Amino acid sequence: MKPLPRGSVYGLLLVAGLALLVTVLAQLPACRQLSLSPMILGVVLGMILANTIRHRLPDDWSGGLQIAGKQILRAGIVFYGFRLTLSLVFLVGKEAILIDSLIVLGTFILGNFLGRLLGLDQDERLLISSGSAICGAAAVLATEPVVEAKPHKTVVAVATVVLFGTLSMFAYPLLYRSGLLEALSPRGVGIYTGATVHEVAHVVGAGAAMGPEIAATATITKMIRVILLAPTLLALSYLLRRGRRGSGDKGTKKIQVPWFAFYFVGVVLLNSLLFMLAEGSALENLYREVTGLIEKLDTFALTMAMTAIGMDATLAKFRQSGAKAFLLASGLYVWLVFGGYLLTLLLV
Repeated sequence: MKPLPRGSVYGLLLVAGLALLVTVLAQLPACRQLSLSPMILGVVLGMILANTIRHRLPDDWSGGLQIAGKQILRAGIVFYGFRLTLSLVFLVGKEAILIDSLIVLGTFILGNFLGRLLGLDQDERLLISSGSAICGAAAVLATEPVVEAKPHKTVVAVATVVLFGTLSMFAYPLLYRSGLLEALSPRGVGIYTGATVHEVAHVVGAGAAMGPEIAATATITKMIRVILLAPTLLALSYLLRRGRRGSGDKGTKKIQVPWFAFYFVGVVLLNSLLFMLAEGSALENLYREVTGLIEKLDTFALTMAMTAIGMDATLAKFRQSGAKAFLLASGLYVWLVFGGYLLTLLLV
């Protein structure tokens, strides 16, 4: 294996140091109260640096930033599977699976339609739709290499997740306490929350504010949405490749099969097997300690990726699609809040 150039090593060390900094900041009471994950803080810090001192860094450090934003990113998505087990699917019932599937499909269809009306290109439509439909920033990061989007578009999509996910974390408990969700049972409120709120952290925060029963159901429903990430990426890869063939665009590079999506599924299956073996042999505590460590390392890897991507997002690039992107995210948010409520009311 060829050793990395010295400049790339320095770039990686810089990103790792910044990721460590935001990991510490995320433990502050204010950040914990707002459920601001290290990944979100990483992209914010990266954007600040992109528009202040990024141009002063040596050019050969860019190689390290690219490694963090691509290879480390994909590894982080794969190991995200250690947060999931198939047993979670059976705890909330087929209604949650059906609602999650309809939410994901409906969000992508509506996102593509509204995005076209707004004049957004395909990359932007898919990134924003992915973040709204599945699991927020992690879904945006996973979709970026499939559509081969430019980093600033990824940052815009992540920004919409931060805005509307944070809004949901406060709005859903208010709706619940005001009685506007009284037509739903506690289980229904949990499914509705997990099926429509953007980030896992936001789902946990909103659920906790509504009670332990709702929180548990909401979190499991959200994790089912995360499991849908892999088939969604495979479907996107197939549709994009077929669409480019149909357009006769021979000069456009083919979309590569997202192999990391297969690895992601493999990790979920492995984690499910390990969980069952641990339960059957009284090793559950050891299992939780090991997977907990993996989750922490994985979060750090994804934080590095988000920070590196943020460092390529200058304001000049952000202005290219900012307002239209937030209009699209707003439209999808309306669909999630009202469409998700009607689906839950009808199916649960």
